[in-house]
Amino acid sequence: MRVRLGQNPIDLAGLCSLLAIGSHASKVPLVPHDEEVVRRAPLFTALDDAAAASLRASMDQVKVLKGNVLFAEGDSGDHLYVIVDGKLKLGTTSTDGRENLLSILGPGEMFGELSLFDPGPRTSTATAVTDAKLLSLSHAKVIPWLRENPEVSLQLLARLAQRLRRTNEAVGDLVFSDVPGRVAKALIDLGDRFGKVTDEGLFVHHDLTQEELAQLVGASRETVNKALADFAGRGWLKLDGRAVLITDVERLGKRGK
Repeated sequence: MRVRLGQNPIDLAGLCSLLAIGSHASKVPLVPHDEEVVRRAPLFTALDDAAAASLRASMDQVKVLKGNVLFAEGDSGDHLYVIVDGKLKLGTTSTDGRENLLSILGPGEMFGELSLFDPGPRTSTATAVTDAKLLSLSHAKVIPWLRENPEVSLQLLARLAQRLRRTNEAVGDLVFSDVPGRVAKALIDLGDRFGKVTDEGLFVHHDLTQEELAQLVGASRETVNKALADFAGRGWLKLDGRAVLITDVERLGKRGK
């Protein structure tokens, strides 16, 4: 397996010695909390404890430092990944260098599953937004497993259907929603997945720069900044670096519809 550092592919074993990000061959047991996170992944939800433990034993642990690229668009791919800890972003780059973020993923979420059914070039680039710990499973290992456990195939198909639904929804938003509406919707989605309820509101530590947030909603950073300033002026949220405190979830949610 190879990990890409900047623009140069490096063998994972070599990268471990240079950056100490962990080994693809690592079999370090997960702590109980991490096991609970992994069990939320679509690959595991249909399994009983014994089957889940057997599948987990066939997976390898990978660690990626913040800012490093796990794989790049166009790379050959034959592994899926489950995020145990941290966040990654999936994005694409146009021929003129413009970047577009497809999604932000966190603990319990899975990506790269397209490679299981169509082991062709990667359709996006996966970059660590924070230091991240992952589990990986190769195509060669998962296909026999799916034949023995067909219920897992149904979970993976459901996951692919959800991805298609989100893609269709995102296309519709780009056509029919204005930028402030898309920003509001993105913040609510990030809040649903990464937010924590506090006495002051919903605190969302999304770890994204304003440029990355703009790429996520398909707009310029300046336009997104104006939308955020407007929301803050209305008392719907408070900005806090790479986090936001949503103080009026109801109104922000209505703006995102």
